[in-house]
Amino acid sequence: MGRGVNLLLFTDSDRPEVGHIRVTDRRLKHLNEVLKSKPGDRVAVGEIGGQTGSGEILQINSEAALLATQLDTSPPPKLPLSLVLAMPRPKMLRRILRTIAESGVGRLHLINSYRVEKSYWQTPLLKESMLRDYLCQGLEQARDTVLPPVTIHRQFKPFVEDLLPAMTRERLSLLAHPGNHLPCPRGVTDETLLVIGPEGGFIPYEVDKLQQAGCQAVSLGPRILRVENAVSNLLGRLF
Repeated sequence: MGRGVNLLLFTDSDRPEVGHIRVTDRRLKHLNEVLKSKPGDRVAVGEIGGQTGSGEILQINSEAALLATQLDTSPPPKLPLSLVLAMPRPKMLRRILRTIAESGVGRLHLINSYRVEKSYWQTPLLKESMLRDYLCQGLEQARDTVLPPVTIHRQFKPFVEDLLPAMTRERLSLLAHPGNHLPCPRGVTDETLLVIGPEGGFIPYEVDKLQQAGCQAVSLGPRILRVENAVSNLLGRLF
């Protein structure tokens, strides 16, 4: 937990017995240093993959906090969106992971592209534990508990030829790409797949393959946006 934390997330491993949780790590640090919590205080809590509610602090010190929990509220619904994103720079990916979890994106696919540097794929950020940590930071902000699945595709051609055609079937499938294309739609309610390219955009071959797989190219206008800004702008415009 850190700045902007609105929910203390926990898992079954934090539960010593039914109705109670014991927290340590950065969550305890937040309770002690930011909230300056004491016994009797209540905080918003949520079980990852489950409900949200409130937790009353029973005991707290420098080593752990024990809370009595009452979970009674479903997490907010996800957007009907699968985001396909060319692998960005790791520093940018951290921010994007928080953004998509906070915004309620349903699923994330990270794909390769000609303009994706090979070194990006070596980042430890792609380890499941690190992906989970940055996604949880977004969930904490939004008071959500459901982690969006992240799938990694290290080769472009197998993804676009073998997987993407089935993914675009019976859903609105959009390729955000600079150029003279139809404007990106607004106020979408249908199941949607959105593809966003790397810094510098997809090369023409990749654009052709994505369109052949069922994606329609759309534009946000004449401005060329950084990838993280394109993600935020497109999510805000579509939904």
